[in-house]
Amino acid sequence: MKRVNTTEIINEMPHAQRERLAFIDFCLHFFGHITRNDLVNRFETGLAACTRDFAAYRELASANLLLDHSTKQYYRTAAFTPLFKYQPDIILQSLSRGFGNGISHSTQPSEQCFDAVQLIHPDSSIIAALMRNIHNQTACEVGYVSVSSGESVRQFIPHAIINNGHRWHVRGYDCKNQGFRDFVCTRFTHITCTDSEILPHQLASADVQFNQIVNLVIVPHPSIKNPLAIEMDFAMKKGKRVMTTRAALAAYILRQWQVDCSDGHRIRGQGCQLALENIDVLQRIENPTLAPGYLI
Repeated sequence: MKRVNTTEIINEMPHAQRERLAFIDFCLHFFGHITRNDLVNRFETGLAACTRDFAAYRELASANLLLDHSTKQYYRTAAFTPLFKYQPDIILQSLSRGFGNGISHSTQPSEQCFDAVQLIHPDSSIIAALMRNIHNQTACEVGYVSVSSGESVRQFIPHAIINNGHRWHVRGYDCKNQGFRDFVCTRFTHITCTDSEILPHQLASADVQFNQIVNLVIVPHPSIKNPLAIEMDFAMKKGKRVMTTRAALAAYILRQWQVDCSDGHRIRGQGCQLALENIDVLQRIENPTLAPGYLI
């Protein structure tokens, strides 16, 4: 008998039905139970459609759930095997913020799983304007407020939006400084698309630091008494974790995770649990002064 490929069957389903089956699987896996009303309330669909969805789910994974007729709840069985693959970061976000994309479906924050508090929230209209320019490869005039020089107006050709671990930046060619720079998304006062010609040296392909790939070899800090705990935290293999990233982003990563980049890893008592094994890589990245311990 030919083995049924559940992944192929799921992929052939209409997108809306896949979403509902994913919700059934999600609830069973992470909460242990689900009712038809849960599906109705989440997707605003009828009971008849819900019945078909549960029937479709049972056809694909009959051993995953058991209906308790007295409570009319489907419960997760001990033999449960997820139908969908779950990425930890996305799942924890879904558990803390609520299942859904927050656009076509609203989300309901959890009272049992909590994400980090975000103090910086870029304006969606600013993000939209930046993304339009990035997507269409157009230049723009921007108003920007700098900590060092205050407010100014400049010509800017953005090509990527980046989360540095604490806030969102946009990277692109800054005509004022004649080079590629990162700008904090919350500091723009206005963004206006222009018809200015973009020259070859202003394109993303000319951004050397952005296109250069570097490896950061991360190890437990030598001051850590039980390094195995750190190895487990960061899924290290043979006592180290090799992180491949763009050179333009490397310093952000090292600062975000407080990686000791001093010669001999001499930082003590400042929360450094990690150390950079290949400190020579700092010579190849921009803004190395952001890295903890640089030049100590």
